[in-house]
Amino acid sequence: MKKRALISVSDKTGVVEFAKALVALDFEIISTGGTKQLLDEAGLTTIAIDEVTGFPEMLDGRVKTLHPMIHGGLLARRDLATHLEKVKEHQIELIDLVYVNLYPFKETLAKPDATHELIIENIDIGGPSMLRSAAKNYAAVTTLVSPQDFERVLTELEAIGETSLTTREYLAAKVFSHTAYYDALIAQYMNQKVGIQTPEVLVNGYELQQTLRYGENNHQAASFYRQPFSTSGSLVNAEQLNGKELSYNNLRDADAAVRIIQDFTEPTVAVLKHMNPCGIGTGTTIEDAFVAAYEADPVSIFGGIVVLNREVDAATAERMHQIFLEIIIAPSYTPEALAILSKKKNLRVLALDLTREEADVAPVELTSVLGGVLVQDLDTATEQDEQWEVVTKRQPTEEELAALSFAWKAVKHVKSNAIVITNATRTLGVGAGQMNRIGSLKIAAEQAADQLEGAVVGSDAFFPMSDSIEFLASHGIKAVIQPGGSIKDAEVIALADEHDITMIFTGTRHFKH
Repeated sequence: MKKRALISVSDKTGVVEFAKALVALDFEIISTGGTKQLLDEAGLTTIAIDEVTGFPEMLDGRVKTLHPMIHGGLLARRDLATHLEKVKEHQIELIDLVYVNLYPFKETLAKPDATHELIIENIDIGGPSMLRSAAKNYAAVTTLVSPQDFERVLTELEAIGETSLTTREYLAAKVFSHTAYYDALIAQYMNQKVGIQTPEVLVNGYELQQTLRYGENNHQAASFYRQPFSTSGSLVNAEQLNGKELSYNNLRDADAAVRIIQDFTEPTVAVLKHMNPCGIGTGTTIEDAFVAAYEADPVSIFGGIVVLNREVDAATAERMHQIFLEIIIAPSYTPEALAILSKKKNLRVLALDLTREEADVAPVELTSVLGGVLVQDLDTATEQDEQWEVVTKRQPTEEELAALSFAWKAVKHVKSNAIVITNATRTLGVGAGQMNRIGSLKIAAEQAADQLEGAVVGSDAFFPMSDSIEFLASHGIKAVIQPGGSIKDAEVIALADEHDITMIFTGTRHFKH
């Protein structure tokens, strides 16, 4: 008795060749709609779905494969006599292989002019049902969703006349991942449509971008997955122009670098180590900005990641070429610049559009914890100067205000407790991740050393004690920007007034854990 294969696909890549190979292996082909027409035109003899079901397609194609003559042929267990007797009684023929891929729901969502009605019509019902039925019965049925598996299936069919249980089980696992991802996209769309921000069940779908050599340490396995609709300025869209494969730590650091640079519009360069900026600089040209970022910490830049928000020219590339760097990220590179940077075969050079349109920003970010996941809105707040409040008697000068604005942008991207000491064009000292704020301040001041005259301080959260103000006064710093909100704000303000320090409250905190 001939075996039967059911083929119904929206993506028809390679389907004719696959069907011909099955026919050569003595399979009958059941098919539907456009797939059947394509196979028929290729000279293959196919069986229409309505010939199997005895029922015509109806409701504009919404109902065609949802029928016992199909699902009985897929779900009947070959090892149970009662199942085989029942399908024989109802003249249901067994189906041995299914190749189905689904209506292009994701592709429809991606169309800017897609209407809600069009999106709904691209929710496949029959396809996932057939796949799930076949995959559930993987003990007997071979189920494919991708041309990637044609060779494996055909090789086994040609060699032993059937697929192995190992292969069928593997393919079934792929099917359930495939349909779960498909349903996750639908759930996300519908939640967004009706405004559900905190669903009772959180479902997310990601596509494998890259299997990494290892994770944070070389005994940890790791992979890189992308969202189906990646945002602008995301690393998943980067083009690697030179260098070794990106590692897990590279990707974490590079992502932090991209987030920093997206908050600056003027020519800016940021240098990172271990997800903290060790230098941020601005200038009239990108070369000037790099020099400023380099001078902020010429020691820590060694082995660092550099991100630039303008095209890299030859002069800037030559400066970077003199330093050992892990990664360089920029929107583009002149041919001369790329040639210079490519002299180091291991230097990872990435081209990435760093523009961030607010409408494109992913609404939430996920952080894993043992046994669960935390979900929060991205911190994309960009407070304007006019929203700030000068809480001290002394008002900031124009020079101080420019430096405070720069400091506030920079401190947002430093791990808490975060302190930055800056002027108007670059960081001078960075204190990150300490257990108390005065500790971060001391680290930043030590790094800034003899550059404190005219410098300003940015703090990601309020000063809980007056010790930080005493420290600033003793080091000649006269301008501070912080969120405010401490129960000791009045004490801190009074002490700032006593030392003739100007202080701005922004009203917004930027903790970064």
